[in-house]
Amino acid sequence: MFEGWDAVVLARAQFAFTMSFHIVFPAFSIGLASYLAVLEALWLWTGREVFINLFNYWLKIFAIAFGMGVVSGIVMSYQFGTNWSAFSDKTGPVIGPLMAYEVLTAFFLEAGFLGVMLFGLERVGHRLHFLATLMVAIGTLISAFWILSANSWMQTPAGYAVNADGQFVAADWLKVIFNPSFPYRLLHMVLAAYLTTALVVGAVGAFHLWRDSHLAGPRVMFSMAMWMATLVAPIQILAGDQHGLNTLEHQPTKIMAMEGHFESHKDGAPLILFGLPSQTAGEVKYAVEIPKLGSLVLKHSLDAPLKGLDTVPRENWPPVPIAFWSFRIMVGMGFLMMGLGLFSLWERWRGALYHSRLLHLFAMAMGPAGFVAVLAGWITTETGRQPFTVYGLLRTVESASPLAAPAVASSLIAFAIVYFAVFSAGVIYILRLMAQPPHHGEQGPQGDIPARAAGITPASGAVARGAA
Repeated sequence: MFEGWDAVVLARAQFAFTMSFHIVFPAFSIGLASYLAVLEALWLWTGREVFINLFNYWLKIFAIAFGMGVVSGIVMSYQFGTNWSAFSDKTGPVIGPLMAYEVLTAFFLEAGFLGVMLFGLERVGHRLHFLATLMVAIGTLISAFWILSANSWMQTPAGYAVNADGQFVAADWLKVIFNPSFPYRLLHMVLAAYLTTALVVGAVGAFHLWRDSHLAGPRVMFSMAMWMATLVAPIQILAGDQHGLNTLEHQPTKIMAMEGHFESHKDGAPLILFGLPSQTAGEVKYAVEIPKLGSLVLKHSLDAPLKGLDTVPRENWPPVPIAFWSFRIMVGMGFLMMGLGLFSLWERWRGALYHSRLLHLFAMAMGPAGFVAVLAGWITTETGRQPFTVYGLLRTVESASPLAAPAVASSLIAFAIVYFAVFSAGVIYILRLMAQPPHHGEQGPQGDIPARAAGITPASGAVARGAA
């Protein structure tokens, strides 16, 4: 039934599907690990029970989210060998070591301290346990460092050479790792992870305050989350603007697609707010635009010229409608986050932070916004790079494995069935945990294990029975 399908399109769909499931869990666990470290530090510093109750409450949720992130990431990486073997062959000497460094530094660090963090609070001492929590939080950030370095190299390749076999090899590892877009992408993603976590924490706190505004735990978590939204959302918008300027310099075609600039503008480009981009017609139909504002945003000058897709061969155009709309969704979510932060600041000043029903409703509605923004940002980044896997150097059609469409489609269907079954169960369980408020004496994950393996009888017992 899939004979007429394009195997490359199906392979891209499979990677997009698995990546969409995977990216939301690291985005959440990166922010949540740092939040847990802050909570434990505040508990050690102040001795207030509310902080350790919140720590244990969110630690259980972190354990599940972290596990789902690891599993989805491992499965996703197999596709480099199955569906993208040509890509692996061409870029392996560069991408392979970067991903190995992530395992050797971040993954080993997290694995080494995760068990202590989850089950060792009353076993290893409070300060040593805090060290374990801190190491896990640092490990998540190191993981983001290496993964984003690899992805950024694919977006803005630097420090490479091509050997006799046509493979990319590292000529300068520092230039490979710290490629032109990497610092911007790393900052943008880490801030996104913190905002994603803050919005989830804020939504949970608002949910419980909606039912009882006097609960100590939800008050603390809601206040902390709203401070994060207030302070970080504007910084994220500024970081996104700088990332966009960097993209204009190194990936101008992506910016053209994001902005819907099919035509070049010599005397200032408009900012297209909304419209219906047509890839075939090469225009944005029914465009709602503000004259010259696009040049002001991208070039900081109303009359600055901007090139359009009419200067790029059509075979090198990315899918404009997808990049155009995903970018607007991401930006829209960012401004809503800033709006939530400013609204919470106003209610905090009025003394109504814990009693404002409208603020709590807004915070609950914004709970998933971070995940939506992360997915939209990832879609913008990856579709805007098309039709290349390594921007300007290696085309997507040249990166795929020589597989027939039915083979790729079968694995895609299998992934869809398993992912929806497994991860839906995990998400439902997390939501059930969130539905209960943190309480006095909150316990973290339970690590009780049997004193011995089932079915094995101690030797002393066997001797005693034999003597009897």
